[in-house]
Amino acid sequence: MKVLADLLKEVTHKKHCILQGLMISGIQYDSRKVELGNLFIAVKGFQSDGHQYIRQALDNGAIAVMISDEAYCSNEYPWILVDDCRLAMAEISSAYYEHPSKKLKLIGVTGTNGKTTTTNLICHIIEAQGQKTGLVGTIHNRIGDRILEGSRTTPEALELQQLFAQMVEEGIGYAVMEVSSHALELQRVACCDFDVAVFTNLTQDHLDYHVTMENYCKAKTILFRMLGANGEQAGLQKTAVINIDDPWANQFMVASNVPVVTYSMQKDASWKAEDVQVGAEGVRYTVDGQPVVLHLTGNFNVYNSLAALAAGEALGFPVEEVIHALEQVGGIAGRFQTVSGAADYSVIVDYAHTPDGLENVISTAQAFAKGRVITVFGCGGDRDRTKRPLMGEMAAKLSDYCVVTSDNPRTENPEQILQDILPGVEKHMQADTYHVEIDRRKAIHYAVQMAQPGDVILLAGKGHENYQDVNGVKHHFDDYEVAQEAIAAKQK
Repeated sequence: MKVLADLLKEVTHKKHCILQGLMISGIQYDSRKVELGNLFIAVKGFQSDGHQYIRQALDNGAIAVMISDEAYCSNEYPWILVDDCRLAMAEISSAYYEHPSKKLKLIGVTGTNGKTTTTNLICHIIEAQGQKTGLVGTIHNRIGDRILEGSRTTPEALELQQLFAQMVEEGIGYAVMEVSSHALELQRVACCDFDVAVFTNLTQDHLDYHVTMENYCKAKTILFRMLGANGEQAGLQKTAVINIDDPWANQFMVASNVPVVTYSMQKDASWKAEDVQVGAEGVRYTVDGQPVVLHLTGNFNVYNSLAALAAGEALGFPVEEVIHALEQVGGIAGRFQTVSGAADYSVIVDYAHTPDGLENVISTAQAFAKGRVITVFGCGGDRDRTKRPLMGEMAAKLSDYCVVTSDNPRTENPEQILQDILPGVEKHMQADTYHVEIDRRKAIHYAVQMAQPGDVILLAGKGHENYQDVNGVKHHFDDYEVAQEAIAAKQK
C-alpha cells in the first residue's frame, strides 16, 4: 500500500481532490482488471476512452480515479486531473515501483529494422561478462532465464515499470529493450532512465500512424533527447550509439545531448567494419584492426553487430571480450533463420516486413544462392497501405520468383491487400514468374514443391510470430512449422 498524496508529488497534474492519507493498493488502466483499493487511470485509447469505464472501475473496487477530462471531476470519488493520462501513468507507475529503471543499467534500441537482433546481441555480450539481464522486446520479455510473453514491442508504462521492478527484485543489473516509435510518442517510456540509446536505421514503416517520415523520425529521436535528462548514474556515462550510414543519422546526432559513438560500413566512424565478407554461414569483417567472425549472415547483421559492439564498449566491457561474445551467437528466432530438413535447397524464415527489410534479406539470399531466390511474402492489414506496392516492387526486382500471399490481414479483406501489392510486382515480373495464393499455408507448400537444387526460399513477414490475425482473431500459424511440414510432404 502506498500513500497516494506522496506519489502525486512526482506527477504532472493540474489539481486533485484527495482524502488525506488515502492509500492505494495498486494501479490499473483496464477497468476489467481493477481490484479493491486500486487507482484507476482513464487513458484515452485509439478505439475507446477510459473515462467511459470509470463506473465499472469503481464497482470493481477502485478507490480513486485519474482523469484528463474535467467533466469527470465528481464529489462521488477522489480524483486527480492531469493534462495527459499517459504521461501521468508513466510518472506515477515509476514512483509506485520506486523508480526501478534507475537501479538498472538500461539500454534502449530504436530504429525500423534490426532492433530484435541488436537487443539480443547486447544481452549476449552482457551475459558473457557473467551478468544477468532482462530483455523487453518483440519476441518476448525475459527476466534472467524466465520468459514472459508480451503483446507489443514496448509495453504500456505500467507494465514496463512492473517488469523493471521484477528485474530489480530478482537481482538483474542490466535491462535491454526495443523501443518503438509508438512507445516514445505515447509516453510508455517516459520516466525510464536510459544509460545507452542505440539507433539502427529509419525506413518507411508505421506511416498509417505517423503520416510522414519526418514525424516518424521525430518520434524516434525522443529516446535520444531523453538521454542524460535524469543525470549520470554513478560509474556510467550516458552514451548515444548511432548508425551514421543512415540518411536520418544527423537528426539523431542533433537530438543527443550526451557523448555520441558512431558505427558504419561506409564512413569514418568510432567503429567501422572493413574487409567485409558475406557467406551463407555468416560474415567476416575487421573492426579497429581486429577480426570478427559471425555466425549470422548479411550486411544488415554487420550493422547489428557493430551497434551491439559499440553498446558493449559504452557499458565498459573490453572490446576483445565483446567481439568474442558476438562470435558465440548462433541464430535468432525468425531472423534469417534456416529451416532444418531441406535437402538440396534452403528455406529461410525472416521477419522482414518493410521494403528496406525485404531488400536486405533478399540481397543476402542472392549473394549465396546457387539457384533461384523464391520469396513468399504479403503485407499486414490495418497498417500503412502505401508501402504495399513498394514491397511488391522490391520483392519482384530482387527475387527470381515471388509467391504473394497473406500476412496478418487483421480486419482488412486479404484479397484487397494482395491487389495493393500486385502493381509493384507487375512492374518487374511477368505472369510466369510470380504466383498469387491467398492461403499462406498453401503458398508455403507451393514454394517448397517448386524448389529445385540450389534454390533459396525466403518466407518473409512473420518471422518469430506463431499466429495469423484474421478478423481480430489470432489463429496458430508458425512459418517455421509450416515450412517443416511442407518439406516433409515434398520428401514423401
